Amino acid sequence: MLLELIRRIPGIFPGLCVGCLVAVSAAAQSESESAHLAIENPAELSKEEASGIYSSLQKRMARGYASAQMEIIRNYQSWPLFNDAPYISETHGRRFVNSYANRMAHNYGTLTEGEKLPMGSVLAKDSMTVTDTGNTHPGALFVMEKLAEGVSPDTADWRYIMVMPDGSVFGDTMGDRASAVAYCHDCHEAVADRDYTFYVPEEYLVQN
Repeated sequence: MLLELIRRIPGIFPGLCVGCLVAVSAAAQSESESAHLAIENPAELSKEEASGIYSSLQKRMARGYASAQMEIIRNYQSWPLFNDAPYISETHGRRFVNSYANRMAHNYGTLTEGEKLPMGSVLAKDSMTVTDTGNTHPGALFVMEKLAEGVSPDTADWRYIMVMPDGSVFGDTMGDRASAVAYCHDCHEAVADRDYTFYVPEEYLVQN
């Protein structure tokens, strides 16, 4: 079966996430409508090791995502970073991620129950695959943009975008292949009381 073959080759599709993820092919969909892919053997890294690997991939990742030519993610690596080292995200395929937010999202780190981020807020999570066999490569860039009230009631006025490492857009709730990222909001409903945004694990929070 194609899905079983893919599962035996971790990292071959670096951009897809789990628990929050899309079917990898029509053949896989025939086995399950929600066939997902995650890294089965992520490496166990110290903060220093994870930061070192990210540093080695950072420019390559930025160039790749930039080729999507999307203004809302331009120079995202210059935005405030909320984690002190890349951390494994179970909801992004067990890949190492970083959580960036633009200046408009000034209250991202202090959201209280029922509070919302302002229109124009953009959150960006870049990702990298690091396996326990030593394979390392960029993953997808996961983006959320807060839209004007009422623009997208089905997603609580959030736009979800997944940009692959080569700059191709896997899905955009307000553009092409919207259905490919429909699962994103389904996952984020678990944190509806935080305006549908996940946050950084406490042990990785940047200490101001």
